[in-house]
Amino acid sequence: MAGMTFAIRCTNLVKTYDGKPPVEAVRGLDLAVESGECFGLLGPNGAGKTTTIEILEGLLPATSGDVEVLGCRWGRDDDAIRQRIGISLQETKLSDKLSVRETLTLFRSFYSRGIEPDVALSDVALNDKADTWVSRLSGGQRQRLAVACALVGSPDLLFLDEPTTGLDPQSRRQLWDIIRSFKQRGQTVLLTTHYMDEAERLCDRVAIVDRGRVIALGTPSELISGLGGEHVLRFRIATNSSAQLRDADWQQLPSVRSARRDGDDFDLAVGEPHVALPALLEFLRKQEIELTDLSTRHASLEDVFVALTGRHLENGANDVSA
Repeated sequence: MAGMTFAIRCTNLVKTYDGKPPVEAVRGLDLAVESGECFGLLGPNGAGKTTTIEILEGLLPATSGDVEVLGCRWGRDDDAIRQRIGISLQETKLSDKLSVRETLTLFRSFYSRGIEPDVALSDVALNDKADTWVSRLSGGQRQRLAVACALVGSPDLLFLDEPTTGLDPQSRRQLWDIIRSFKQRGQTVLLTTHYMDEAERLCDRVAIVDRGRVIALGTPSELISGLGGEHVLRFRIATNSSAQLRDADWQQLPSVRSARRDGDDFDLAVGEPHVALPALLEFLRKQEIELTDLSTRHASLEDVFVALTGRHLENGANDVSA
């Protein structure tokens, strides 16, 4: 990493909430986000993503650990950091009785530099809503306005915490375009999400977080290739046949890199589906096992998470560290 510049660096980050027993939301987390990249913090609710990002934003104090943002430190360079970052929280409560333009004008006044409110409106495609009260915006329009509020100060570093949760597909894609445009200008994005497809499309690198720790780090393609296969064969067999079979039975098939049982389904990570599929069908035929369902798809970051934890994202615990 010699010669690289970092927008964010944190080492052995810990956050513990008082209680009986105490809750360890973040447990020794290390991160290094390079300037100019879109970096994703991925994981289920309860993984520690929001707690981590709120510490980096200066909204929460860390229990211990070292944090550096844009070469500065909270507690010493607070004003300098705030002038150079933009933040869009999971939920942003804006004044209902201000118009969209008035809201952006207010936020622009907080910064010594920035862009004109109408430019920010154009960036998030809300020009036609400039004079509309915030209370009359749809959910997707409110979310885009929240992002515009984060952009109006022309930040070097943009924090986006679950920016597309609850949005319809069109609104999600509009926000994706906004994020891509920001990054293309050479600025840095730290994004938290539990949508793995979102991370695959937007992020240069991702850190998968679970139970307050980073359990995997790399580009989406690196993490997916680490499964050993770029495709997944998912199938289901007759209930009376499944008990006698083990993962090792499937791993003997050609092109199968790994096998895992997921409830009533079996998932095979394979390199060449056109090789593995005929072999699978022939194996089932010889064993006189009835196939009841079969599908094939590209491997995803969701598969990486399941392989690492044995759980799906939606099965993550819901606690204060969401």
